[in-house]
Amino acid sequence: MTARALLYCAGGGIGDSLVASVVARALHARYACVDALTLPGHRGTLERVPDIDDVLVDDGGDEEHLARAVHERSYDACVVTWATPRTANVPKLARIPIRVGQARRLYSGRFTKRVVVRSECGNVTSSWADILLDYARAIGCDTGDTHPRFIPTPEDNDEAEALRVTLSLSKGNYIILHPTNAIASKRGIWPAEGWAAVARALYEKFRVPVLLSGSNADEQINEAILRQAHDDAGDASILNIAGRVSIGAFGALSRDARAFAGITTGTMHVAAAVGAATVGIFPFQSDFPDRWGPLGARTATVRATFACHPGDTKEHCRDYACIAHLNVPKIVAAVEELIA
Repeated sequence: MTARALLYCAGGGIGDSLVASVVARALHARYACVDALTLPGHRGTLERVPDIDDVLVDDGGDEEHLARAVHERSYDACVVTWATPRTANVPKLARIPIRVGQARRLYSGRFTKRVVVRSECGNVTSSWADILLDYARAIGCDTGDTHPRFIPTPEDNDEAEALRVTLSLSKGNYIILHPTNAIASKRGIWPAEGWAAVARALYEKFRVPVLLSGSNADEQINEAILRQAHDDAGDASILNIAGRVSIGAFGALSRDARAFAGITTGTMHVAAAVGAATVGIFPFQSDFPDRWGPLGARTATVRATFACHPGDTKEHCRDYACIAHLNVPKIVAAVEELIA
């Protein structure tokens, strides 16, 4: 078996590309080599996925230049999981003979196999990984394992351990809480009180430090959560680690945590992929927990319980009241059940 395939997953967030990696696993049923073509910011994530042999980057530059580079690798098939005019055009320009992508788009004619996405037909219960596998199934590839995998490198392990030493933590004796998504820092109205209540409740229940994770952009929100939690300056019960670790080190830190709990975002998927006890929190009534919930051996989902304003979405909510009124007992109970 010498055939080669390309997984083109250049869109969305890190979680989208990580979940799409199960398609690479399915493609290995027919193809000896399966590479990924993704966004620059997703490269580090997919380089830690054992189902992907090599990771190429689509930096948004000239399509023909990218197509020539792809053509030189002589792929027999390409599966596009995030379809746009560009991602439909590049495989065709690269003269890949089998091109699988989304149906019902103006550019769908550039694909040789067109797949109707189940979510467009009213499906809200299938996981996104299973939906994406329909692309692989269109060319006779499949897998019964829909859990993404993420394996930190030795360097990632060293970085995570260095942070633990700095914070005087030991493996298995901390919980990670991720309170933000991509919208949180952009709109400037993300409530801190709900997450502060969750952080304090987790500490009081399990008596281990709670680490507030996030990117550099989330640092101010996390600091506000610390203040709301009444965390004294010398108290190490709740700590802000926003922006302090790479994605690989975050995976290592999550793998060795007592548990991870957080709003649905890429870090939730990484935590589940390394095998952490992972609780995905879906506070918005407009969320689809069955579709986007964490996929792993030890996962749980806490669904929305707060009545949103009619028509609210997480992109346009007027006050994010559901974040201020998170169901703390349900979240703590879900963590407790996974740990038990």
